[in-house]
Amino acid sequence: MDCLLRYCRAGFETECAEEIAAETAALPTAGAPCAGSGFVECRFSAAPDPAALTALTDWARAIFARQSLLAFAHLQSLPRTDRLTPIMAILAERGERYFDAWVEAPETDEGKALAPFCKSFGNALIGGLKKARLLDPTGRSLSASEARDGRERPAASRRLHAFFPQSDNVYLAAADPRSSAPWPQGIPRLKFPREAPSRSTLKLEEALLTLLDPGERERWLKPGMTAVDLGAAPGGWTWQLVRRSLRVTAVDNGPMDAALMQSGLVAHTREDGFRFRPKKPVDWMVCDMVEQPRRIAELVARWFADGWCRQSIFNLKLPMKKRYAETMLCLDLIRGKLAGAGRDVELRAKQLYHDREEITVFCRLRK
Repeated sequence: MDCLLRYCRAGFETECAEEIAAETAALPTAGAPCAGSGFVECRFSAAPDPAALTALTDWARAIFARQSLLAFAHLQSLPRTDRLTPIMAILAERGERYFDAWVEAPETDEGKALAPFCKSFGNALIGGLKKARLLDPTGRSLSASEARDGRERPAASRRLHAFFPQSDNVYLAAADPRSSAPWPQGIPRLKFPREAPSRSTLKLEEALLTLLDPGERERWLKPGMTAVDLGAAPGGWTWQLVRRSLRVTAVDNGPMDAALMQSGLVAHTREDGFRFRPKKPVDWMVCDMVEQPRRIAELVARWFADGWCRQSIFNLKLPMKKRYAETMLCLDLIRGKLAGAGRDVELRAKQLYHDREEITVFCRLRK
């Protein structure tokens, strides 16, 4: 069995399925996506070609998916007295070694109830893999000389996922760590910093972890860079920028957190975020204003078209219906307006764990 398996936020299975349908529309081997609770699957009559498979399992490309995997087995009605034996039989027949194994459940009320089981079964699965010599924690590739010496097989390069929608129902998948989410369930477990003015700070922290790689964070978030935070009060997003020593103009008619203002890195401008114009271009514009998504998309397009910023992270608050269509419309609106203005931009979008009825978007002006 070859099955595209994506984890998603509960309540957004339809949007996740619509995104999969759009991505697989040209593939003759793809079936219709089928939504579960907190996940979506799409089965293939034959494995997609390597290029298509690489794109489909690249977690970073998917907007509404927290994780994107190719499942090679789906076992149902597992005996509750011995779930491990049939799973190990599949893995032994497959013969692939893994550098790690994660046992996961959907991020739903039912899935949360499975947390103790997942922890216990994870220990049993690791033990079974070790006993069958299918676990290689070193996770390294053989050197050219080792390969020439006739070693049996290369060291493990993929991670095993055992995803349980119910305790007797499991999908087995193997993931390349270079293209899959680096956290169990695809969720970065962030701790709320007590010094931050609001919990919205976790959205921007997760966005920086999810939408940028380590090298990009180092290059594009250097001390002394400048930023504008539209709709900043009380300062949750500004706090994330200040902790990285950026100089921030906080734009909001509401009050900013007093302790944050004492940092000396924040200038508060009491003004409507839609009317504000920077005196000179800045490195970053961030925005988490509660407004219609198309209006935010128009605002972002204007900032880039007029050369007011080089990079931006912003939220699009989605409507109750046709959320996938609205997402595509807003992203296409930005691309279209900037293409017309002769600006070449890159867009990356993701529904984050700390988002609700919204998605977070990174936009960057290419050189």
